[in-house]
Parts: sequence; C-alpha cells; structure tokens
Amino acid sequence: MINIGVIGHRGYPALASIMDVLESEARQLGVSLYFEAGLLHAPDDRLLRSPSQIHVALSLGGDGTLLRTARFLDGAAVPILGVNLGRLGFLTSCSAPELKSALEAVVAGDYDVDERMALRGEARHTDGTPTEEWQALNDIVMHKGGFARMLSVRVIVDGETLGDYNSDGVVVASPTGSTAYSLSAGGPLVTPSLDSIILTPVSAHALAIRPIVLPPSVTVTLESLDGPDEVLITVDGQAGTRLAAGDTLTVRRAPRAVRIVRFPGNSFFDRLRVKLGWGGLPTRDQPKQC
Repeated sequence: MINIGVIGHRGYPALASIMDVLESEARQLGVSLYFEAGLLHAPDDRLLRSPSQIHVALSLGGDGTLLRTARFLDGAAVPILGVNLGRLGFLTSCSAPELKSALEAVVAGDYDVDERMALRGEARHTDGTPTEEWQALNDIVMHKGGFARMLSVRVIVDGETLGDYNSDGVVVASPTGSTAYSLSAGGPLVTPSLDSIILTPVSAHALAIRPIVLPPSVTVTLESLDGPDEVLITVDGQAGTRLAAGDTLTVRRAPRAVRIVRFPGNSFFDRLRVKLGWGGLPTRDQPKQC
C-alpha cells in the first residue's frame, strides 16, 4: 500500500476536477490519500500532518505549490510528484491531463528521482541569538522593504568578507533557484546537477558587484548594515521575517536534498527549451505570430 500526501493550491479553477480524478484513480490503484488541512473535507484520519505518513507527496498547482511542499517535507526522503495546473510549472513533473498515467507510473515505481540541493537559512540577532530557521529549494533573499532606499549588506563567505553590497538586496540561490529570482536579477543559469551556491545582487549600485558562483560547502553570512528601517528575509518567495540593523542571515547547504519525480522527456534542458524559450530565434519555417 502506497500512501500519498496531497498538497494543493485552492486558487486554481481546475483543482476540483483534478481532485475527483485523483480520488477515482486512488481507489483503482489501491492508494491511500492524505490531504493537507483545508484542501478537502476529509476525516481526521486522512489529514496530512507529517512527512512520516506518506511515501510520495503530490503537489497540485504550480512551482509555488511545489516549493511549499518541499518546505513541508523539510528534508524527508519523500519524492514530490508535481502536477502543473498553472502556466509555467518549471519544477513540476507533469501536466494535469497526465495525472492518471503519472499516478500509475509512480505506483509501479516506473520513474526517476531528481535530487536537488537545498539551502538552510538561519536569522540571528546582533547578540548571536538565533530567531528563525528555514529550508529553501530555490532561494533565500535579504532585501529592502517598501521605501526607495538602498540596502547595505556585508557579504561574508566562510568568515572572510567578500564585500559590502549597496543594492536593493542579495539573492542566495541554489542551482534550482538559478532559474528563478536570481535569473531575473541577472544571475547565471546553473544546471541542477552542479551543486553550488549562487550569490546575486539585486540592482547593485556599483558596476564591480556581480553575481558569483560558490562551492556548495561554504557558509554565506549576510549582515544588515545601514539602510531602510525595514529589512526583509524572503524564503522561496513565500515565507520569511524582518531584520534590524546588525542582524545576520546565515545560509549553507541543507543536510538533505529535495527529491522530485521525473519521467522520460522531462529533463532540465527539455524544460529550458519548452518553458523558458531557450534556443534563440524560431526556425525560418515556423509560422509567424502576429
């Protein structure tokens, strides 16, 4: 018997019909489903409370839902089957019409697991007292609040000062996160198999401050120096906290990777070409779009 935990984004119109398909297929395949609170009016014994309840996590939504699912697992060795109900779905495993065949393949064990390096972040007060800790699949970002004033951040790598960045913020990204906020801020694309930590400044006020790719073994510390009263930490674009001047954010490699289900024809380069338009200009014979 395979137990599948279901985490979904209730904002997608297609979610209700997908849930009907899911429950029907689960009965036929002999799968037990556990649902996150609020997703379905399920009895208490079918509520998803811990990663220890399940063998596979099913993420119904887009990339944001998959990132939330990864944070729920918090390093547990549970593969994530991401079903894209939105537009991009760069991290997801399949589309909504493919859910039935994807479930059959997962139950049969006919799939690959893509292990993705994750990040562990910790916020500390000026006296060194830890305040909050998170795991991120994409990135952890220190950035300014709502006022148009630069943030000054001291960047320290393994105890050595790299420099003081005057910018709108600093993105600390994993290879998976290299195609997210870091990419939008001018950072490099890094294949997921190349474990590394990417530092990308956001709108830096100096031409000499550029993105840098670091080994996965380093510890990166960002110290808030001078800047706006409100300094924010954002984790995977969803969670986070506020810092005061002198507080620090420390980011290092997470102890365990995030496991994502992959099927044939769904490689990183396939997704670059199809979803991010990688490959340059369209071919001469391709119909023009008006």
